[in-house]
Amino acid sequence: MNLEARIRAFTELGEYLKTDIYKEAEKELNMATLVNPWFTMENIDKSLNTWSEQLKVDMLVAWIKPYKLKEISMPKKVLIIMAGNIPLVGFHDFLTVLISGHKVVVKMSSTDNVLLKVIINKLLRINSEFKQFIAFIDDVKNRKFDGVIATGSDNSAQYFDYYFKGVKKIIRKNRRSVAVLDGSESTLQLKYLSNDVFSYFGLGCRNVSKLFLPRGYELNKLFEAFFHYSHLVEHKKYGNNYDYNKAIFLMGSNKLVENGFLLMKEDKSLFSPVAMLYYEYYDDVETVEQFIEKNAEQLQCVVSKKDIPFGNTQQPNLWDYADGVDTVDFLREL
Repeated sequence: MNLEARIRAFTELGEYLKTDIYKEAEKELNMATLVNPWFTMENIDKSLNTWSEQLKVDMLVAWIKPYKLKEISMPKKVLIIMAGNIPLVGFHDFLTVLISGHKVVVKMSSTDNVLLKVIINKLLRINSEFKQFIAFIDDVKNRKFDGVIATGSDNSAQYFDYYFKGVKKIIRKNRRSVAVLDGSESTLQLKYLSNDVFSYFGLGCRNVSKLFLPRGYELNKLFEAFFHYSHLVEHKKYGNNYDYNKAIFLMGSNKLVENGFLLMKEDKSLFSPVAMLYYEYYDDVETVEQFIEKNAEQLQCVVSKKDIPFGNTQQPNLWDYADGVDTVDFLREL
């Protein structure tokens, strides 16, 4: 199967994700919401829509053609250890391995083990030649791979580094994203920012977990722009996190600002918990730039008027690689 055939197959898959998946896999989509309560139908829709927009022929060609990939006579076996924090978070790695002409061995997350199977089954119906390029695995012990792409926590990353020593690999750790405001943002830009904060309940590494604000910034401007996400507190798991974190931080005599669905805390850390957003005031934007440079390895996205536009963190293009590591280049060098 040549590159053009692989592109055609994924283009057809993108069409399927627009509408037909809802007709053919309604039961499975509902099952995904039961397996992982964070996977609401709204969030599943968001993920499927994002991928249907990316799996278009012009997008796929613009992404992959500049690499001038050569057809591979002996495909390598690449293990993907997937995360499960947001729907189909591991699909980009899956796509990249196959589009590059290699074989993929998938270790799915227990919290995202329904949607990917639906999509793979459709891909196999589109082009059965993919059968020899796709395998699943539950236990990676005592198995050999030519390459490994693993996503997890900082603790699991240490394990992956040790267990797969001697194997070419990409190991992804915890990362978060920040937004830098200068105070002149429009109401619409702040509303877009709310998507960066609240999409997928803020569970993704591309979600903004901390704001840098000019000193004296009025927080009520944010609460007004964020209000259309107030319904999130009605979700049981989000609401429980909101109540729990509010109680814990108040017990510690921490100063909190809240509006009934979001807790805001002035804090220097990047890793705010669910239902909470950290913020930090600055007097000189250069100090913020220095912080960002110093903590680059912990940051996935920086949102500002000169970096990623407001509202775009959870709408990456195919060439917006996680952690800034070019996965196609990695696969070409196996």
